[in-house]
Amino acid sequence: MSDLKRFGIAGGTGGQQMPFARAVQAADGWLYVSGQTPLVNGEVIEGGIVTQSHQCIQNVMAILEEAGYGPEHVVRCGVWLDDTRDFASFNRVFLQYFGDHPPARACVQSSMVIDCKVEVDCIAYKKP
Repeated sequence: MSDLKRFGIAGGTGGQQMPFARAVQAADGWLYVSGQTPLVNGEVIEGGIVTQSHQCIQNVMAILEEAGYGPEHVVRCGVWLDDTRDFASFNRVFLQYFGDHPPARACVQSSMVIDCKVEVDCIAYKKP
C-alpha cells in the first residue's frame, strides 16, 4: 500500500492529459502541488498578468481545497514569470491570497512552455 495519495492527472492545453499528477500528498502531511498555469477547461485564459495570476492561484487553491488544505498550510511557492516587469503586479495579486500567512517563495523569469505569463506551484504541510 502506498503512502502517497495522488490528486488526478494534470490537464494541459487542448484538454490533453499530462504525464504527472495535479498534486501528491505524503502520509506525513506534505502536499506537493504541480505548477499551475492560467488554464480553464484546457485553454489559457485571455488577459494580462493580473488576470492570469488570479487564475493560476485560484487553480492552486482549488487543488489545496480538494486535498483538505488551505492557504495557511502553504509553506513555499515557486513562481515563474515570463516578463520581469510583471513582478510588482504579480506581488499585488499574491498578497490578496497569502497576505495573512505568507509562505517562503522563489520567483524567477522563465520562458513558458505554453503561451502564458505566469505559473505557480506550492508545497503545503498539515499535521496528519
